[in-house]
Amino acid sequence: MTRKSILVVDDMLSIRTVIASLLRSSGHKTMEAGSGDLALQLMRSNSFDLILSDWNMPGLTGAQFVSAIRAKDSVIPVIMVTAEANRECFMEMKRIGVSGYILKPFKPQAILDLVDKIFALPKKL
Repeated sequence: MTRKSILVVDDMLSIRTVIASLLRSSGHKTMEAGSGDLALQLMRSNSFDLILSDWNMPGLTGAQFVSAIRAKDSVIPVIMVTAEANRECFMEMKRIGVSGYILKPFKPQAILDLVDKIFALPKKL
């Protein structure tokens, strides 16, 4: 597998650390951001192959963060990591172009499986 660059965005340090460590242990390069605003700053000077983001964050929410990404980059895959399991949330994720989601609490293998699935999809133009 080609080493991919992944941005992990979550306001909870413990969740961010677990996900980033998991991805690094499977051979990926990761960067972390504790907010959507910081993540957007990192995206100005770094290129990422995938973003994993929390849905509920103070300040810029996951939905607002993804909308800001989509305004500039319509093809980068985004996986939401969320405790929200309601129809409205899933409909909003679909509307803004989320590539997939993982429900908290998650099993580490579920994240790795979804990341592999996203990278196996054909690239959008």
